[in-house]
Amino acid sequence: MFEKFVKEVSNSISKALEEIGSEIDVKSSEELFMFLSLEESKYCDLASSISFKLAKKLKKNPMEIASEISENMEISSNLISSYEVKNGYLNFFVSEDYLQEVLKRIEKENEYYGYIGRKGKVILEHTSANPNGPLHIGHARNSVIGDSLRRILNTAGYEVETHYYVNDMGRQMAIVTWGMRKYGVKEIKGDHAIGEIYVRANSEIEGNEEAEREVNEILKKYEEGDPQISSELRKAVEIALRGIKETLEKMKVHHDVFIWESEFVRNGEVERILEELKNRCEVFEEDGALLLRLDDEKVVLRRSDGTSLYITRDIAYHKYKCTHSDLCIDILGADHKLISSQLSKILKILGVKTPKVVTFEFVSLPESSMSTRKGVFISVDEVMERMIERAYEEVSSRRSDAPEEFRRDVAKKVGIGAMRYDLIRVMRDKPMVFSWEEALDFEKQGAPYIQYSHARASSILRKAELKKIDEVDLSLLKEPQEVQLIKLLGKLPWIVHQICETFNPHILAGYSRDVADLFNEFYRDLPVLKAEEPLSSARLHLVLCTKIVLRNSLNMLGIDAPEEM
Repeated sequence: MFEKFVKEVSNSISKALEEIGSEIDVKSSEELFMFLSLEESKYCDLASSISFKLAKKLKKNPMEIASEISENMEISSNLISSYEVKNGYLNFFVSEDYLQEVLKRIEKENEYYGYIGRKGKVILEHTSANPNGPLHIGHARNSVIGDSLRRILNTAGYEVETHYYVNDMGRQMAIVTWGMRKYGVKEIKGDHAIGEIYVRANSEIEGNEEAEREVNEILKKYEEGDPQISSELRKAVEIALRGIKETLEKMKVHHDVFIWESEFVRNGEVERILEELKNRCEVFEEDGALLLRLDDEKVVLRRSDGTSLYITRDIAYHKYKCTHSDLCIDILGADHKLISSQLSKILKILGVKTPKVVTFEFVSLPESSMSTRKGVFISVDEVMERMIERAYEEVSSRRSDAPEEFRRDVAKKVGIGAMRYDLIRVMRDKPMVFSWEEALDFEKQGAPYIQYSHARASSILRKAELKKIDEVDLSLLKEPQEVQLIKLLGKLPWIVHQICETFNPHILAGYSRDVADLFNEFYRDLPVLKAEEPLSSARLHLVLCTKIVLRNSLNMLGIDAPEEM
């Protein structure tokens, strides 16, 4: 509902500007929002600092401009109660009708509340970890950001297809194949088995010229399509992927498609890309290798032994993605900025639209630094296991009377939810240290607090008989705690809109915690079940709407919303 309020405020200011002869040259609602300098404020529901922006152009004082705009303002929307000029700002306030409409809309749209009518096909690639070992906590941040964006974009209205790009042609998999021949595969979870082989083989190959030659031969023959080598290497990848998929499923992370990079060599697309680049830009040979001159850089496209490189295959993959979608999104670690920049430049040369690259900084655990090659890391499986066990201890201390099955079920929902929330709550361009204690904070910081607020709302509703919303007098909800909460509930579609523009899902994590905060303040200060009628019925609908918003927010973050904890 807040997005409608924003639109009405924008229209009112725009018409007033036209009346005073100030030119507006914008093409979209997003541009209009920026042009009018609209922002949320603690002094009002929405403020505009447009007068400061126009001051230099009109050679007038901002206060004078704001007053002139105000004098020419005509409010025709029932969502705006009033407006004022203060210190050069235009301040707008929502109406009582707005508050009632928020609650009615939430109940009407229910699980679809958050939809904003976005259209188009999105291909979103995330995780795409090399299949040479188990996922670690850094991969998990990629997965959680990607999966949360998938859910949010779906809620917004986009058709989203998620990809995992399987790097089966990298040197890592040639090393694993070499190691499998020597050591075999242990009967343990597949990704962990392959990880052990990779670490052991790396150690043995280092400084061993014969082993290096054998690994290079595996890599070359796999690209040439040698049947025996292809069978061995694909088996290794499939073993690792089975384990990775199991981990992702436990994390509640979904991929629609697993695309192997070798497909683009096998179908001739890599070779076609090379020929097209030769015709469009400066491609040359140097010591037998094929290179491309890109500004002041040299980019190797093919090695001297005839094998392709990751970037060449990635160009072919992105050409496929970008021509089969309206929007292509890559979730990548900050260390991929250079190669993604080169990729975008080459795609432009080919006349292919470039992907939206969403980068994130590294995440670590206090216990150790991470290196898959050296085997120094903590796997996501270990993190999840510890999170679930710690959650079980907490749930058992709070609900010692509950059946074992209930405690285990809640512990899994809380443990996985806590991990996901902690990985998403920090802005993606900031490095973070994953904290066990903060993640499992039932009181304020993490997902358990928000899940518990949802369970509390569910508990209240189980104890009451809910009247139809049209039979309830919502105008009775006048207390500051009620009004603040309703206003915040009305912002969920606006939050979804902001994330669609910025690709920053931490915004939703913060929003959901704020909703839980205001709901708990409301419940602490004001009686619901013990309030007299008709006030009790009105407050019950506020509880129901809060439950819907918390559930939808948690679902978009890939976190379970328990009915009971």
